[in-house]
Order: sequence, then structure tokens, then C-alpha cells
Amino acid sequence: MTVSSTHSYDELVQHDRVHRTLYTDPSIFDDEMRRVFGRTWVYLAHESQVPTPNSYRTGYLGLRPIIVTRDRAGELHALFNRCTHRAATVCRDESGTAKNFQCPYHGWTFKNTGQLVGVPWPDAYGPDFERTDLNLGVVPRVESYRGFVFGTLNADAPPLAEHLGPVREPLDYWIDRAPGGEVFLRNSAHRMVYRGNWKLAYDNAGDGYHPAFSHRSLLQMAERLGESKDMTYFGRTPDRGPMYVQYLGNGHTFIDQRPSYDGPGAFWANQRPQPGREVFEELIRSEYPDDALRYLDLTVGAQINLNIFPNLLIIGNQVQVIEPLAVDRTQLTWYATTVGGVPDEVNVLRMRTQEDFPAFGEPDDQANFEEAQRGLSIPEVAWVQMNRGFGVEGRQKVDADGVVTGPVTDELHMRGYYQEWLRLMSR
Repeated sequence: MTVSSTHSYDELVQHDRVHRTLYTDPSIFDDEMRRVFGRTWVYLAHESQVPTPNSYRTGYLGLRPIIVTRDRAGELHALFNRCTHRAATVCRDESGTAKNFQCPYHGWTFKNTGQLVGVPWPDAYGPDFERTDLNLGVVPRVESYRGFVFGTLNADAPPLAEHLGPVREPLDYWIDRAPGGEVFLRNSAHRMVYRGNWKLAYDNAGDGYHPAFSHRSLLQMAERLGESKDMTYFGRTPDRGPMYVQYLGNGHTFIDQRPSYDGPGAFWANQRPQPGREVFEELIRSEYPDDALRYLDLTVGAQINLNIFPNLLIIGNQVQVIEPLAVDRTQLTWYATTVGGVPDEVNVLRMRTQEDFPAFGEPDDQANFEEAQRGLSIPEVAWVQMNRGFGVEGRQKVDADGVVTGPVTDELHMRGYYQEWLRLMSR
């Protein structure tokens, strides 16, 4: 059954503003779960989280509970975590290894490919009972790009690599910082829930306008610890600096802070202190003098914010996943990463640096999201502005691939991704 919408979305999304109801209307949220999360490629998991045959990980595709599995041959699958008998979830652990999933409710058993293989006392269903009609539902298309696993319900969606398009260049850079491109998400997650719409997080992910204000206390702390620490924003004018924001197409956006850093060791030199930093820095410099600057740079973020629509954010060395729960409730899950081909001290120090922003910066952002959601409840103020840099001559440029580039403080990222949102919602 096709569910038609009563909304005229092209009236709610204008070139330089969007209507408040995109963040507050439960029926629009329901449409998004079908049309955005049901029609485009959605990030599901990282291959390092399902590393071996028969390993699995549970998660969500929009609001749909899923299980990402590897079968005994190592092939990836994404199954709907919903027994075809009476709808209970068949897997209730976050991760593990299993050849089969048995529903705890009535004992129906499914292979990790989704095939129904066991029904207690099947004679009661009569001679016409066909198990093949009751396999677990599957996400029909699952593809991986360099370890990042995506799925889509849309049979007509382009191949994943084509969908990612220009995203692949900064994503490859992020992966290839690690020797041999080995990146692992194997640690426990850092989960936060805020009372606001999921798009507030995506709006913010490409926003280079807010750090000097929202994160002022964090930047001032860094200033007190030394004049070279994290000075990209504090005491400068990012509107006229070398950093830039890009709209890459298909909803994807990118902030590049690298132009503010100069030469090997610059990432490390501007990193805020973490517990044990000095001890591990001294150890790395003494034990690996020829590679010390490269290793120290690798322990801190890549100085990029890469946002893959609709739910994957790569921030520094970390992976953040946007998980919508309701129109005004969202979970953000942070995953720290480790890398292969480096001494253990590098990954230990890397973990320390990854404790920094989720603990001291993300609460600033989530406070803003919740206060924005409160402000959006006022019907007399109907529009959300995204007009910074709009129509200003010479402020932005467009290359041959359609990538739009502008100063890091411009809101071109919102104007760009809302066009993809509109395309998916209006089809």
C-alpha cells in the first residue's frame, strides 16, 4: 500500500528558509521514516563490528529494527528484527555470534540469512503451511564502501559508490590516514538522547558558524592552556579564514578545517590536552623518532567533518550516527575508532583524545538542539532561516561536478541537503 501525504513540501522548503513544521509535525516525521530513510542509502554498521562469519549487530534503519549479519560464508545481510509469526524481535542483544536466531516468544527459529528453519509443533498449521512464505524480511540491497555498510529499501536507487559521489574523496582521506586503511569500531558506544528533531543534528553537522559562540567555554579553556591550542576559531574571524564548507550533492556536506593547519605535527600541536598526554607523547617521541609526528597527528582528529545523508557523521577520529526516535526525540551514538599498523601507544592516546568532544563539546550542541525545539513550538514565528551567504555575489563557487563551496560560516550545507530531502519527500 502506498501512503499519500497531505503536505505540499515544495511550499515548506524555500531557497533560503524552511517551515518550522518540518521539525515539529509528527505526520511529516512519519513521512520521513518512509520516504527519506526508506528511499535512500542509510548507514547501518561498520564491517569491523561484524568481523567474522556468523557475527551480527543489531541497529535501526530509520525506526525499523534490523540485524546486520554475516552468514557462514562471510556475506553481509540486513534482516528486519521482527518475527514473522507474532512480531516480537528475534534478537535482543547488541552484538554477538549466531548461526540462528530463535524468537523468545514462541520459539520460531531463523538462519542468519533470514530463512525460517524451525517452527515448534508445525502440524497444527495444516498441510498448506509453507515456511518459505515466512522468512524474516530483508533489506533488499546492502553494499559496503571501504568498511562502511549501507542499506536501502529502494530497488531503483543508484549503486552506493555513485550515491556517495564526491564524498568518497574526503572519506578515502579519512580512512587512508591509517596505515593500510585499517579502521576499527570495536569499542563501546557513547550514547546521548536529546529532546529535539533529528534534522537539528544534521543542520549543525555542517555549521561552521556556531563554534565560536556555542563552544566558547571550551575554546577559552584551551586558550588558557597555551596560545597554540585549538585556536582555529577562538580569537579569529572564521568568516574570512581559510576553512570552508561544501555541499557535495545527494544530501552530503563537508567542513574542511585542514587549511588552518600547516605541516606535519600541526594537528597535534593544536590539540587540547587530555589525561596522560605528556607521558604518551614523550614515549612516542622517544620510541619512534622517525614517525613521531605522523603518529601524534594520527592520535587526534582528521580536522574534517564529513556528513553522509541522512544519518552518518564523521567528526575528527569518530563516527557518529543519528538515530531518530520520534519527531522531537533523537539519539546520537558516538563510536571511537582505533587503527591498525601502529604501536599500541598510538591507539591508547587516540582513545584519550576521543573522550574530549563528546564530554565537553557535544553537551553544548545538544542544549542548542533542545532550545531550538522549544523555540520551534511557537506557531506565530513560522520560518527557520538558512540564508547566510545566499545570493551574495562572489561568496560561493560551483565546480564542474556541482560541488558548492563557500566560507565555513555559510549555511549552504542546509540549502543543499534540503533540496535532496525535498526530492525524496516529493516523489
